[in-house]
Amino acid sequence: MKNQIIIFVTMFVLFMFLPVDIYAEHVLDIEAFGQYLDISQLEADKITFEFDEKSYDVYYGYHGSLDAMGTENVFPVLSSMIINQENKSIDIIMESVPETTDFWVRIPDDVLYAENEKFTVLIDGVDVRYDLMKFPTDHVVGFLIDKDTTNIEIVGTRVIPEFGTITVLILGISILGLVYFTRKSPFSHTGL
Repeated sequence: MKNQIIIFVTMFVLFMFLPVDIYAEHVLDIEAFGQYLDISQLEADKITFEFDEKSYDVYYGYHGSLDAMGTENVFPVLSSMIINQENKSIDIIMESVPETTDFWVRIPDDVLYAENEKFTVLIDGVDVRYDLMKFPTDHVVGFLIDKDTTNIEIVGTRVIPEFGTITVLILGISILGLVYFTRKSPFSHTGL
C-alpha cells in the first residue's frame, strides 16, 4: 500500500511540473497534408475551379453552416460561381434567397487575392461591409445577403490565371528575339 501511495504522489508531482503547452501541439504535421483541416469544410458546399491541370476548391456556406444544421431554415440556393478575369473578381449568381442570412466564401489566395487584404464586396452592385478571416493559404469573406439577392461580386487585386513574372519574362525575351532576327534577316533589307 505504501508503494502505491509513493507511485501516486510521484506521478502527481510529475504531471504538475510538466509544461502544459505540450498537450496543445498537433499530432499531425499539417504541412505534410498541404492544407489545414477545417470542420467548416466538411459541411460546406464547394465549387472546384481547374486551371493548368490544377484544381482549386472554393467552399461556401450560410449561417456558419454548422450552426444551422438540423433546423427548419430554408437556405439560399447558389446558381453559379465564376472567375471574372477582367474585373479580377469572383462572380456569384444566387438562384434564390428566401430570407436575410449570413453568407461566407472561403477563397484560396491562388484563386483570388487582395493587396493588404482589402477585398471589395458588391451585392447587386452595392458596396457592402464584410468580415474577413485569414488562414495560411486562403481567406474567408463573410457578409449578409438580403432576401432576393441575385448578384454577388468579390473583387480582389489578382485573380487566377494571371501571367506570372516568368511568363512575362519569357514573352519579353521572345519579342526581343523576334525583333533581333527580323533586323538580321535578308528579307528585311530587300525591297519586296
